Formats: sequence, structure tokens, C-alpha cells
Amino acid sequence: MSRKILSTRFFKANILSEVFSMIPRVKTRNFSQENFTSGMSKSNSPINAYFNHFTNLKLPENKIFATYVWIDGSGINLRCKDRVLDKAPCALDMVPKWAFDGSSTGQAKTDDSDTILLPVAIYRDPIRKSPHVIVLCETYYGDGTPTSTNYRTHCANILSKISDQEPWFGIEQEYTMFDTDLWPLGWPKVRGYPVIKSKFSYCGMGEHVAGRDLAECHARACVYSGMDFGGTNAEVMKGSWEFQVGTTMGIKAADDLWMGRYLLGRIAENFGIIISYHPKPVGKNQPGIGCHHNFSTKKMRDKEGITEIERVCKVLCSKHEHYIKNYGLKDSQENRKRLTGKFETASYDKCKWGIADRSASIRLQRSVKVEKKGFLEDRRPAGDCDPYRVCALLAETCLR
Repeated sequence: MSRKILSTRFFKANILSEVFSMIPRVKTRNFSQENFTSGMSKSNSPINAYFNHFTNLKLPENKIFATYVWIDGSGINLRCKDRVLDKAPCALDMVPKWAFDGSSTGQAKTDDSDTILLPVAIYRDPIRKSPHVIVLCETYYGDGTPTSTNYRTHCANILSKISDQEPWFGIEQEYTMFDTDLWPLGWPKVRGYPVIKSKFSYCGMGEHVAGRDLAECHARACVYSGMDFGGTNAEVMKGSWEFQVGTTMGIKAADDLWMGRYLLGRIAENFGIIISYHPKPVGKNQPGIGCHHNFSTKKMRDKEGITEIERVCKVLCSKHEHYIKNYGLKDSQENRKRLTGKFETASYDKCKWGIADRSASIRLQRSVKVEKKGFLEDRRPAGDCDPYRVCALLAETCLR
């Protein structure tokens, strides 16, 4: 090879080296060490060094953060804002009423937008940690009447009428985790579907589930907050999970469910994950998302209580059309897509109850038949239902 050819090649190599040196290098990052994530999220959040610095600042003892949380005009989304109190509240009368712009939350008109926040429950704050608190609130118009999505007032009124019957509720909230591309967490990208059968995801592990890290953080946060948190498990569709609250007397189970929803959404922010309660989030060929309600009274739990259980089941089915319209967001039309008679659901248009039958509208555990007492499980409510509406309807079956 001639010297001229070699000289030309070395010249070109030097030029290319200079060109590439001018291109900024791509800095690799160990994503798993920077974020709690399942690895499916595309969040570009930086290391939280600055955030951690400020959240660890020691605050004066007379400065307590209270996060007010309420249901907005959509009936499913939650809003929140913070207020600084002089001392940690140990009772509701220590938390002042507050107000917000209802015209920005779908709860008031612009020319009459002041909407009232009435504190109804206090929880320990698992995000800022104790002594800071989260305050669940009801919403009222300026004239003192409940807003259109404040179903808690009616629920509390109904439950007070049967308080002597000691109503117990346990609620099972299913939900779906979505990545930032609005596709279920753990599913193949470019709108792909899992190749494994969904039956392997229920209470599954390993490659059959996605999002356990978020579910674990959520579970611990709920227990820390003071909720009557019952447990959690992976659900039938990959990327979907369930958490349970109760069994609890009165309205607390419904309060706890809303607080559980708030904490789930709040924690999901740190994972770059979107939470959905839509009853049929990925079409007719995939399992749906429900919110089963377990209900009993003292009479049902006492000896020969099965007679009362069967009576209530008959009432629930006799008024099926009325109930089903209140068992999902707004008039529950989206729930029709879920209740098809497939994927362990009953038909939207029919109501039946049975022993250990997961295709029934209302299921009784086998132990109820054996012991002749216990509780019933209404499987019709959608994942996006308002538990205050459902609990009130169940309680109305026992009004004298």
C-alpha cells in the first residue's frame, strides 16, 4: 500500500475523530437506582437529592401541614391543597373549614365559585410523615347544600338510621396501572398484548405481574395513615391490582376507600404511573375492573342469620335496575361493558345470587351456607363507583 493512500486514510480518521468528539456523549443512567419503578416507566425524573434535602428540613413544632382532600365534580377524581396549622389536630373540631374555587373543579359557576370544605376524617400523612395529616372533606355550595358529587352526606344519614343494627362493610377496590404511553404497565409496547393467559396474573408473581413496587408502597402508606387496610393482591389482568379496606362498622370503610384512592394516585406520581378505575379499560376481550362490596348487619352475623341474608339478596335483585344505575360513575353506563357474563361477572341486565358463585351478581361464601350466618358480597359495583352511594343503597335494604 502506497504512502499516499495511508496518509489519506489517517487524515480521514483524524477528521472523523474530531467530529465525533464534538458530539455530546450520551450519559448512561442506572434508572432502577434513581426511581422506584417496575422498569416499564419512561419517567425522566432526576435523582431526588434536592427534593430529599428540603423534605428533611426540621420544621418548627407549631407548624403542621394539613392536606385537605375532596372529590371533585367528576365524581371520581380527587383534589387536594395544603394548609399550615398551629398544632397537630387530634379531633375534627381542631381542623378549620376551608373553601376553594369550585368553578375550577366542576362544582360551581364562575360567578358563585366559593365552595366549602367540611373536614370529616383525619389520617396520618405517610408522605410527609407524622405529625402532618391528611384531612378528608365533604363539599358544600355557598348556601350550605351538598354539592352534586357529595354522596357522603346522604350515606351518613342512612347509616345513622340503622346504627343499632351495627352495619359492617368491607370493600375490594380493583384498579389498573398504565404507563405514560397510556398502555397497561407490563404489556408489550406498540400496543401489544400479553402472550400469557390472564389466569396466571391473579395473585401471581414474576413475569406474570407488573407494578408490585407501587402496590407495596401503597399498602404500607395505607397502614401508616390509620386506614383499616385489609390487604392487596395482583388481579386477573396483568398490570391490574386490588386493595381491600375493612371490615369496618359504619361509614369508615367508604372513607378509607377514598383515602386509599388518594394515596394510590399521589404515590403513583413518583413512579410515572397513571391509575385507572375504568370498569373495562382494555376492551371486551380483557377482564374488567370492579369494586365488590361486602355487607352484613348484626342480625346476619348472629345464629340463623342466613334468613336475613337471603331476604336482603332478594331485595337487591328485585330493585336491580335502580341499583345498577348507581353502581358506577354517573349512571353506570360504562359498567355495562364489564358486566357481560364473562370474566367472572353476571350480566348487566340480570340479577342472581348464589353460593360460591363468582358469576353471580351477589355471592355468598360457602362458609355462610355451612354456618348459616355471615355476610353477602355484591359484585356488581364498578371500579369507578362511589362507595358512599353503594353503602347507602345496601344499608337501605335494612331500613325499618
